[in-house]
Amino acid sequence: MTSPQIEAYLEMMAVERDASPHTLSAYARDLADAEASIDGGGLIAADEAAIEAWFAGLAPRGLSAATAARRRSAIRQFYRFAMGEGWRTDDPSRRLDAPKQGRPLPRTLNREEVVGLLTASAARDGAAGLRMIALVELAYASGLRVSELLGLRVEAVRRDPAYLIVRGKGGKERLAPLNASAREAVKAWLIARDARRPEKAPDSPWLFPSGAASGHLTPRRFAQMLDQAAVDAGIDPARVSPHVLRHAFATHLLEGGADLRVVQTLLGHADIATTQIYTHVATDRLTQVVNRHHPLAKDD
Repeated sequence: MTSPQIEAYLEMMAVERDASPHTLSAYARDLADAEASIDGGGLIAADEAAIEAWFAGLAPRGLSAATAARRRSAIRQFYRFAMGEGWRTDDPSRRLDAPKQGRPLPRTLNREEVVGLLTASAARDGAAGLRMIALVELAYASGLRVSELLGLRVEAVRRDPAYLIVRGKGGKERLAPLNASAREAVKAWLIARDARRPEKAPDSPWLFPSGAASGHLTPRRFAQMLDQAAVDAGIDPARVSPHVLRHAFATHLLEGGADLRVVQTLLGHADIATTQIYTHVATDRLTQVVNRHHPLAKDD
């Protein structure tokens, strides 16, 4: 059972900081885990030794460094809130050291594999194929997050715009460009989408409507559709996901000579350090190309 203090903290995060449902759910799990693991009054009564023992026990339980880092953040923010509310006069989490974690390189696809996904999508019958082409084209052309892509409203594309205004993390808006191929894919899907609507039935506000509770296509369903397209294209489906298309967008831009700051803006990253990871992917690819094709790099 969640303590009143944790509930108050989560309510503050939702109302004052506009935390997303995903963030709130993750923090609720993190705090509940700590609350259940600490004897003698839970988080509000815990001392430094109890908090440090709980945190030290995360790794032996098999939790990743990234998960441990998030739990550390949740605990530290909770105690700052508790001190502000007067529930505590000290912060027992203050000595928790951030776990060291190597930042994995993002998975991505090469250009031929993206074309393969589009070809496999085009092979599907009727509206299903047109919808899949539009999804892949939009994700790859604009670098949209899956929530941004599936949450697109149909009114945003009715007039064939050259770019979309996307509301990303933290409610920040940015421009997402649409190339000619993506715009043609959207036009074709709109015709099929409108034709599928029963006569006199009200139109859905979503570009990709479905019978899900949200009213639009879900990330899980889109991921399943991508898995099938990957299989049809001869690509290991474990290498393909909605987010991988976003990675491919960023990587291919950098490989083509785009400025890192431009890519940061297009992806909606608040910190350029988040974008810089793509330079490693692009550099690795360019090194492979040089080693494969440059005459002085070849063995005799």
